[in-house]
Amino acid sequence: MPETLQDSKRPNGFDSKKAYQAQEEEGTAFFDDGREIELLHFVYNHPSIDQIRDSPEGVLKAIDEYGRQKKYLMNVGDDKGSIVADLIAEHKPQVMVELGGYIGYSCILFGDAVRKAGGKTYFSLERNPEFAAVIMSLVDLAGLSDIVKVVVGSSADSIKRLHANGALSHIDLMFLDHYKPAYTTDLKLCEHLRLVTPGTVLAADNVIKPGNPPYLEYVRSSVQRKNEEYQSGSTNGADAAGFDSRWKDQYKSREGDEKLSTEIKGNPNLIYESKLVESYEPTGVPDGIEITRCVGEEKPQN
Repeated sequence: MPETLQDSKRPNGFDSKKAYQAQEEEGTAFFDDGREIELLHFVYNHPSIDQIRDSPEGVLKAIDEYGRQKKYLMNVGDDKGSIVADLIAEHKPQVMVELGGYIGYSCILFGDAVRKAGGKTYFSLERNPEFAAVIMSLVDLAGLSDIVKVVVGSSADSIKRLHANGALSHIDLMFLDHYKPAYTTDLKLCEHLRLVTPGTVLAADNVIKPGNPPYLEYVRSSVQRKNEEYQSGSTNGADAAGFDSRWKDQYKSREGDEKLSTEIKGNPNLIYESKLVESYEPTGVPDGIEITRCVGEEKPQN
């Protein structure tokens, strides 16, 4: 049987007064169309810029203001963000990694929480160098450059490089919010490198909207089931065919076709306990965070 905890239901109602602008319809760009640079100018030209400096809360408030008054931003938002911030306060990670930084909302919110919890380092992995530059600028404005380290490049390559140079030897908490088909393959890479071990906690965004069936199946599967898949030589969760084209081809125009790793199969003997915490996108659309705890490791059977 899958190792699962009781799911948490969505809180009643969403405060429509704080809703972001609606996400653009399919066929219309909803990111990487200049709005990220526009956001940067909006924040730095804000009437309260002197109060915003060195204030993570002030920077987040300004980002939210842009998302509500100007254009949609694909941020985690404060509803789902508070779920992960509470998890940080509970787990007190020394090292936290996020896969997918976008414009820095999550790493400012969570990096601040890690620092308050006594943590040392927050790695924000972002493949787009322009987005990474926005992140670094806003992180500096928020006064978090001492704890947040922005790493530019694909998630898998960045993980391998950080591990190889000794900068990353273990992940206490990981937030997944990047290319949806890569959730499973990147988790398996981290398992393979022993970055994810008993004690690690995972928080995966967008598991309802747009959804991520391969990832949920993996973290909710029993060790026996994972070993059966491991021995069968399956695609390692790298098949993006089950994802809607808007998400499967999200970065295609700039980055080309995605190349997901199929050769690394992870560690099927890790035992996970996983649950869904329902919440809302910053637009008010229902979504949720999958919280997964690695609670043990079975010995391989001969």
